[in-house]
Amino acid sequence: MCMAIPSLVISIEGDLALVECFGVQRSVNLLLMPEPVAVGDYVFIMANTYAVERVSPEVAAESLAYLKEVLDEPAAGDAW
Repeated sequence: MCMAIPSLVISIEGDLALVECFGVQRSVNLLLMPEPVAVGDYVFIMANTYAVERVSPEVAAESLAYLKEVLDEPAAGDAW
């Protein structure tokens, strides 16, 4: 299963963007984007490699809050 992660575009050079999510930066490819992307935009990242959709800051914040909640939960079977 693949999950789209919203990430903030920090810089763009050609078809590559430097994005940040949860303090981690990575370079992603913009070739699959159906519309132009600018620094400051949020984009969904698939397969840790490709930006596939631009999203509003509100949608990004909601998605990131949910992901943080899920990631902070103890895994099933973990001791409390």
